[in-house]
Amino acid sequence: MTLLLALDRLLVRVEYAFLILFLGAMVSLAFMQVVLRNVFDTGVLWADTLVRHLVLWVGFTGAAIATHEGRHIGIDALTKFISPRAKSVVQIFTSLFSILACYFLGDAALTFLLDEKASGSEIMLSVPTWVGLLIVPFGYFLMAIHFVVKLAENAVDFMGRRKERT
Repeated sequence: MTLLLALDRLLVRVEYAFLILFLGAMVSLAFMQVVLRNVFDTGVLWADTLVRHLVLWVGFTGAAIATHEGRHIGIDALTKFISPRAKSVVQIFTSLFSILACYFLGDAALTFLLDEKASGSEIMLSVPTWVGLLIVPFGYFLMAIHFVVKLAENAVDFMGRRKERT
């Protein structure tokens, strides 16, 4: 379990590094476009397209980090009124459901990505469209990994509480 948690922490550090890189590039390009348009009446043709794709990359990277931190969308109304042991059971089931949802969404995203690859379309500067969309199935994969870690943590908590009672 310690190794799994260490790998999860390492993964989150890498995700933070990429998030900073993507967000920095996105803000810099957008700022550059504003300056070029307002001061020099020009702009970089591909910058707006790249910024739109970077929004997608920032969104999925941020979603993976939010999943790790347990800050994703959740309904907390019932868990406040149940025992810690029952809360562990609920969290195990919600983690399982979330893993399945990430799997099916990731699978659909991968199918879409492969269709885009087969079409041969380009984003800009001879970069294929599928390269810009890689984050979608990969983002769901990252979220699934974090949910697996949460599932393992909750299972250990549940088993620990079970042993304490016997």
